[in-house]
Amino acid sequence: MSTLAEQTRWYDATDQAALVASGEVKPGELVEAAIERIEQFDPVLGAVTLRYFEEARAAAAAGPSGPLAGVPFLVKDLLTDVAGQICTNANVALKEHARPAGADSLLVARFRAAGLVFAGRTASSEFGTVPAAESTAWGATRNPWDTALSPGGSSGGSAAAVAAGMVPAAHGTDAAGSVRIPASCCGLVGLKPSRPSGQAAVASVHDLIVDLAVTRSVRDTALLLDIARGAEGADPADGHLARLGAEPGRLRVGLLDTRVDGTAVHPDCAEAARSTARLLESLGHHVEPGFPAVLGDTTLDRLFAAFWSTGMAEVLGDVARQLGREVTEADVEPLNWTLGALAADVTAEDRQAAREGVAGFARSVVSWWDDHDLLLTPTQAEPPLPSGTLASDPADPMAPLRRSGQFAPFTPFANFTGQPAISLPLHTTPDGLPIGVQLVAAPGREDLLLRVAAQLETAAPWQHRRPTL
Repeated sequence: MSTLAEQTRWYDATDQAALVASGEVKPGELVEAAIERIEQFDPVLGAVTLRYFEEARAAAAAGPSGPLAGVPFLVKDLLTDVAGQICTNANVALKEHARPAGADSLLVARFRAAGLVFAGRTASSEFGTVPAAESTAWGATRNPWDTALSPGGSSGGSAAAVAAGMVPAAHGTDAAGSVRIPASCCGLVGLKPSRPSGQAAVASVHDLIVDLAVTRSVRDTALLLDIARGAEGADPADGHLARLGAEPGRLRVGLLDTRVDGTAVHPDCAEAARSTARLLESLGHHVEPGFPAVLGDTTLDRLFAAFWSTGMAEVLGDVARQLGREVTEADVEPLNWTLGALAADVTAEDRQAAREGVAGFARSVVSWWDDHDLLLTPTQAEPPLPSGTLASDPADPMAPLRRSGQFAPFTPFANFTGQPAISLPLHTTPDGLPIGVQLVAAPGREDLLLRVAAQLETAAPWQHRRPTL
């Protein structure tokens, strides 16, 4: 590996941008260093599905400007347009027939305007349905900490690439934990922002999706959030990055270290939450057991299922339009084909009941924050799973979805309520695997989440923990 590729491998995006701003390194040199690392490590990990190296070189040579000028970046290969690039959604049919996008999505355009240079696309599960990054189309992505394990997902390709040091940050989407789960499995920071203002109601599964990135540092997450949300003329001096050092005050934190029905989670995950609770108390915050009781209402499961099935039917309809023909069972993995077929049994009354049920659920959950500032949980209920655990199973198509619920019971609710939630890499298993903890705030309170995250990062730094490949 070249000197620069090795030197910058563990730099966060802020530090890499500083090299360019100082004139010490040119954007093209940073991009070449990232390409070198991708070519070295990705054959083992399978994190980068599509490579756009020549386009990245051209963008770097054009002299990008902005707070992250010249910093190499990867975009998740799911539901996100990058001008000139295809998006396969980890689907076999689209891998062969997807057409390049004519324009950037809004978030990608903002990232590009900030100077990020896009070098490729990262792996996901097909349509992002399960929290893994393995698909019939692209195979399985491996976790840099232990290549026998999954990096989580569905933004697992992005998390594996950042954890391995290929790039300092990468894009992710989150519909039920798909940024937070891989951040936890790979020892990274993963923020799911609040649902954008003006999008309060949940009418379909697409309304659950919020995207941002996985990063190595809280400051990178704050900066990327400012870029994503502050491009309409907001003053950067009043952004989340500028306010990271502000004291959050003495916070009231609820601790949930079991499943909501009281059954135990893996001891390492429970200890991750409990040790973070002790750390928060040492920093002056008040922590006590507690969580919104409505999280345990299993009667809502049927209502939520209507979103997943009808949402998949909509996705398959979009795939059909892109292919110019009907989608067949051979085009889609068994889980997603089965989900799409279930939509035929969902009536208009069912969909309306689901909308009303989700709205009532969200109101009940969010009201808990009238008397609390944060909820602390493990990010997932188990350490990283063996690769293949959530793979498609033709004999039992719904098995990966059921297993996903066992693995990740703590993340989905924040997508239904629209609340911001962050996973922080504050814990490890006895054999050194990353275990994340989740903090959830009231809607719109990313400022509080990020200030507490920065406080925890200072008290218990994690940047020294790195996988070996």
